[in-house]
Amino acid sequence: MMEKMILGRFIPGESWLHRLDPRAKITAVMYFIIIVFLANNWLTYALLFVFVLSLLFASRVPFMFFIKGLQPVFWLIILTLLLQVFFTQGGTTYFEWGPVHVTSLGLMNGAMIFARFVLIIFMTTLLTLTTSPIELTDGIESMLALLRFVRFPVHELALMLSIALRFIPTLMDETEKIMKAQKARGVEFSSGPLKERMKAIVPLLVPLFISAFKRAEDLAIAMEARGYRGGKGRTKFRLLAWRFSDTFLLVMMLVVTALLVWLRS
Repeated sequence: MMEKMILGRFIPGESWLHRLDPRAKITAVMYFIIIVFLANNWLTYALLFVFVLSLLFASRVPFMFFIKGLQPVFWLIILTLLLQVFFTQGGTTYFEWGPVHVTSLGLMNGAMIFARFVLIIFMTTLLTLTTSPIELTDGIESMLALLRFVRFPVHELALMLSIALRFIPTLMDETEKIMKAQKARGVEFSSGPLKERMKAIVPLLVPLFISAFKRAEDLAIAMEARGYRGGKGRTKFRLLAWRFSDTFLLVMMLVVTALLVWLRS
């Protein structure tokens, strides 16, 4: 299960999306999460899927990586879908049993919620797969630069977010190793009574926390050994440069928004 965790991983490449300015990609993803709620019929969702799939194809990242990005939240999507299907009333009723109603409106809302989840996860996964942690840090820091005037620790916040994002796959890989070691000793995580499976998690959490603290300590020592003293006076080896392709991406987002508004009616 753990090898399926895609969030936080970066796939190096030379595609158009890989070369975009991280500020453009972060802005586009945040803007997309907002405009996805404008979709209210199948034409609007079809437009969004065509747009997102075009970006996935342009990234040259194998499509299975994006499918794997859905798997960690698959059960949350299914739960939300079932709640919409069983407890939304309206339209034609197909099944009724106590408080549970399966109606045409519930099925439609459930399908649209499912589509919305998939679109958002695909876009956020695309951001992390095509943007390195260093670029994400620089992009976030640049976008929040104005907050420095109110003495907000912009650099430290961006660095913290980047490290946290990068540590997700690392800790998942560590968890997988510990689980394999525990299974070799006869511990069962996926079978038996629920109480026993909960108990089996305890010997998994203790070494995981120890490993996490050890990695955090090693990272702190490495940063200190390299003379890191925060963002003040710190120069950058790679400077962000806004190009025509970045503007083109945002123009594409505005065109999609205009089409969404038109198709809503």
